[in-house]
Amino acid sequence: MSQWSQVQQLEIKFLEQVDQFYDDNFPMEIRHLLAQWIESQDWEAASNNEAMATILLQNLLIQVDEQLDRVSQEKNLLLIHNLKRIRKLLQGKYHGNPMHIAVIISNCLREERRILAAASMPVQGPLEKSLQNSVVSERQRNVEHKVSAIKNSAQMTDQDVKYLEDLQEEFDFRYKTIQSLEQSDKNSALIKQEMLALQAMLNTLDYKRKEVLSKIGRVIHEIDMLMSNMLTEELLDWKRRQQIACIGGPLHGGLDQLQNCFTLLAESLFQVRRQLEKLDELLTRLTYDGDPIPVQRPQLLEKVNFLLYNLFRNSFVVERQPCMPTHPQRPMVLKTLIQFTVKLRLLIKLPELNYQIRVKATIDKNVSTVSNRRFVLCGTHVKAMNMDESANGSLSVEFRHLQPKEMKSSAGSKGNEGPHMVTEELHSISFETQVCLYGLTINLETSSLPVVMISNVSQLPNAWASIIWYNLSTNDPQNLSFFNNPPAATLSQLLEVLSWQFSSYVGRGLNSEQLNMLAEKLMGQQVSYNDYQLSWAKFCKEHLPGKSFTFWVWLEAILDLIKKHILPLWIDGYVMGFVSKEKERILLKDKTPGTFLLRFSESNLGGITFTWVDQLENGDVTFHSVEPYNKGRLSALPFADILRDYKVIMADNVPENPLKYLYPDIPKDKAFGKHYSCQPNEGSKPSDGGGKGYVPSVFIPVSKILNDSTDPHSPSDLLPMSPSVYAVLREHLSPTVIETAV
Repeated sequence: MSQWSQVQQLEIKFLEQVDQFYDDNFPMEIRHLLAQWIESQDWEAASNNEAMATILLQNLLIQVDEQLDRVSQEKNLLLIHNLKRIRKLLQGKYHGNPMHIAVIISNCLREERRILAAASMPVQGPLEKSLQNSVVSERQRNVEHKVSAIKNSAQMTDQDVKYLEDLQEEFDFRYKTIQSLEQSDKNSALIKQEMLALQAMLNTLDYKRKEVLSKIGRVIHEIDMLMSNMLTEELLDWKRRQQIACIGGPLHGGLDQLQNCFTLLAESLFQVRRQLEKLDELLTRLTYDGDPIPVQRPQLLEKVNFLLYNLFRNSFVVERQPCMPTHPQRPMVLKTLIQFTVKLRLLIKLPELNYQIRVKATIDKNVSTVSNRRFVLCGTHVKAMNMDESANGSLSVEFRHLQPKEMKSSAGSKGNEGPHMVTEELHSISFETQVCLYGLTINLETSSLPVVMISNVSQLPNAWASIIWYNLSTNDPQNLSFFNNPPAATLSQLLEVLSWQFSSYVGRGLNSEQLNMLAEKLMGQQVSYNDYQLSWAKFCKEHLPGKSFTFWVWLEAILDLIKKHILPLWIDGYVMGFVSKEKERILLKDKTPGTFLLRFSESNLGGITFTWVDQLENGDVTFHSVEPYNKGRLSALPFADILRDYKVIMADNVPENPLKYLYPDIPKDKAFGKHYSCQPNEGSKPSDGGGKGYVPSVFIPVSKILNDSTDPHSPSDLLPMSPSVYAVLREHLSPTVIETAV
């Protein structure tokens, strides 16, 4: 079943989540019509490879054209209209930046997997609950409402300033008219009456000036309060959601909404600034005793400038954290001399700034790290922000060709650093620029989340563990000395993040039973682990009891095994995986003989085994576990084929496949049939071998089990045997002779 088919079967509350991230950037109609094709492409790799992204975009448009031809024959007018519109939209949006659609589709597929994983979980995890808090959603709506109200107030004040300007022009005209009269004429009753009218008009001018200044003051105050409270919280929440998304959590959205708020506030502040400039202009033409403009205007202008400075400084954000294209699911781990990408955005989107802001990237600027290792950035480290490279027209810049290089002066210190010291060192990529607009000059700085620098890919697993622990434990964006004294993590939150590693990396998260097994492995037989605090050392540095590796190394090896060798089986949910030997026997003991389950080895790194239940002649139940298969053996023979062809020889019996039902009671071929590479060719004739006189052969794993032992034997007992040879043996030889031959 395709991923999209699974999504369509979700409950309405999950379908509503899916609906939120499909829009004109990637319409749901295309996702639906091209589901199989879309899921068969590597969008993650394309999101960091422009040539690959270009080809995929071209192929996507070809697929849309084929759908158009099909619906045209069916004369489906509505669908024809929508597909033509969508094709034009995709062509226009992504022709100049094909990597952007690859990022969007990759994120959509990843978010679908996360939602599917969440739907299979009985309870939502604590971190995800906090990110979807209804109070937060209500605050988002309040921010948008208040920003809209502020914009309207600023526009209304514009009308008041215009009225004030018109009133002053009328006063000025009438006053100058009287001033131009002869002295004798000024004493007439009519003129005296006009003077009284002018005095009344001046009083009105004074009142209107005070009223306009008061309204401007209220707008400034509302902007100040909004920026100080709700908008700041919104920005911090977005940054926290970005942290969580970087370690596999829910896709973080909301940046476009924040951009809209920041832009509207900046426009309102510049509008207020122009209103104050207009008041200054009116002041030069007319002033009087008690005039409020010279008293209040300087203070208001100073406050507006202060708010603009703060708004611009907060609007400069890292939209996409540093990431190597070769490891898109391991952001913030950078390898020396390997290119990485990072994207910046200015949330204040003003046309006047397009191509006017040049951003410079540096590493470890003005910070003291815990290591003697020092780095420089090679490649293009200065670029201009623009609105043309992003499909949504945001003011952004993406660095695609930066490389960290370790400075030679520090090379001598490498030998003194243990393997964990390197992967626990945190560094910072900094960015700086300057905005010059309407007489204001504002220096902006921001930094990436802490990154880990590695010099060898073997350091990647431990480096990624550091990234997980940091972003799980703190929302401080720049605590580079974090691992001097790393805090403990709540086990319930850590387990949630571990499930995310599976949902984001291999397409299916962990259920509560699997998480319980991991909890027991981390902390022993504890009754409850909701409030249990786990240390960093126990997670990543201390060896598991009786083992030569840590918990994290064991788990990372399993992720690698799933990704490379058993991914379809894992996604289908047929690999129980995380179950102890004791629990395994409890589950199988009452099942039909031949029932088996698949679990990951606890003693072998990156190993998977299967255990089946059998019944002896006296009625006793017995269990058999085959020696774990590792990536070396699985590279030679697909795991589904192993399950299909596996044979076992009991003493005085002929070889047979003991695997009948996948736990709890799924017929083996029903579960794994679609994953078999080919059907075994029983009784093949010599001519089947391509005309060369050879009989085609298939490797078959065979185990020999003695009557007095239920222990699995060594790999030397697992011999290759073709189906045709096995058929001939059964036809011509007795079981005893077959056993001797094997």
